[in-house]
Amino acid sequence: MKCKNCGFLLTSPRPDQESITKYYQSSDYISHSNQSNNLTNFVYKIARSFTLNQKYRLIKRISRKQKILDYGSGSGVLLNFFKQKGWQTYGIETDDQTRENSIKAFDIEVFKKLSELPTSKFAVITLWHVLEHVHELSATLKLLHNLLSDKGKIVIALPNYDSYDRKFYKEYWAAYDVPRHLYHFNQQNIKDLMKYHSFDFVESHPQKLDSFYVSLLSEKYKKSKLKYIKAFVIGWLSNRWAHKNQGNYSSLIYIFKKS
Repeated sequence: MKCKNCGFLLTSPRPDQESITKYYQSSDYISHSNQSNNLTNFVYKIARSFTLNQKYRLIKRISRKQKILDYGSGSGVLLNFFKQKGWQTYGIETDDQTRENSIKAFDIEVFKKLSELPTSKFAVITLWHVLEHVHELSATLKLLHNLLSDKGKIVIALPNYDSYDRKFYKEYWAAYDVPRHLYHFNQQNIKDLMKYHSFDFVESHPQKLDSFYVSLLSEKYKKSKLKYIKAFVIGWLSNRWAHKNQGNYSSLIYIFKKS
């Protein structure tokens, strides 16, 4: 469904919070399983090792205080990376098995709900491809706003439906990821949403590797025989096109601060 006024896209119909959990219980869902059980997931993990350093440098630049909350912490890899750098790290992960696995693997502090956190203020809150999964969108953003310190930043990574790869793959675009993705964003509607919830836009950055990974998954959905070659070509074209078209990359990282 698409809002005629703001262009906001909603998945409809959608599973409720109880029934949607079964759509995450798959060894192919890499952000939860952390397995290299196929070539696509193996490629993802190689790319992730590179992007972890990028994320660390970005967050270190925008925050002097080393205290971070990762909302939707998944397998816990990012929190463990920051923990090893000396940061105070906390996570929220609603899936019980994924949360337990991450705690066991990395000995990190991860909780099911925001209300369970043992501390109240954070210099940085991150949501790496998580906001599009959240059922109670407005209520969650309000809670996250209250958890940020006065000079704190919230970092949100999202797919961008104004990207070239979305235009190319159309209904096969993997970043729609229905029914797990409940909302679908472009650059303007995420800024409008955050402004409504008292966050000011600071800056954005492309996630250029995502165009290749999304294209690879999209080719898989299309059952293409030449999926690796074609995915590389479309990913490259998507990044090139975005450079000339208002920065509409496949995925973007947005940084906001409290109003």
